[in-house]
Amino acid sequence: MRTGGFAEWTGRFEDERGRRRAQGDPDWERGATLPPAVWAGIRRFQVGEDGDGADLVAKADAAGDPDYARAVRLFVAEEQNHARLLARLLAAGGVPVLTRHWSDTVFVRLRRLMGLRTELLVLMVAEVVALRYYRALRDGTDDPLTTDVAARILADELRHVPFHCARLRVSLAELPGPLRRPVMSLWRLLLLAASLVVALDHGPALRRFGLTRRRFVSDVAASSGEVVTAVLTPGADPS
Repeated sequence: MRTGGFAEWTGRFEDERGRRRAQGDPDWERGATLPPAVWAGIRRFQVGEDGDGADLVAKADAAGDPDYARAVRLFVAEEQNHARLLARLLAAGGVPVLTRHWSDTVFVRLRRLMGLRTELLVLMVAEVVALRYYRALRDGTDDPLTTDVAARILADELRHVPFHCARLRVSLAELPGPLRRPVMSLWRLLLLAASLVVALDHGPALRRFGLTRRRFVSDVAASSGEVVTAVLTPGADPS
């Protein structure tokens, strides 16, 4: 089944790939200096960005829309580039990467429980939390290399959220009408739980960014309303 509209998304991802190649990498030689708590947070997010995306790609292929499947492969490539950028940032600061973190393991297992719809709903939790984290990392440090890397990743994530919303809109439309809003209400509860875990785990780093744990959770929760509207409303996208 062709879901429509994803050829345009493929074009957007391909345009961004070309722009990224023309721009080139940040200047790794200038190095990076950050507080230990901030480095610890970057290491955890780097693990979360790293992965081959094979399960998501397989489910996208099974959805029967070649344009969507192509767009998903380009999305996965951007996520892998995020992992690479964060690994290079850590190396610039002389900090080793993590090989694994329990939070990433939990999210991966949740994503693989069922089909594409469940995978995307869980993935969207990570994406929305990441939006607030990378914005804080970009704005909350005076290290130029870190600011550059965070800004690049944030720009990608701002495209990823409406991309996933577009596919979820199609997927939820396949459910009976009365089930759609409860599904998204459950998603908001999962997002709240995830943001609480991140706030607890990254509290010292958030304070370095000028954020309290409460403010971080509140900001993530506030952004969830736009996502729900985008998923349930035809033609809508989160701003």
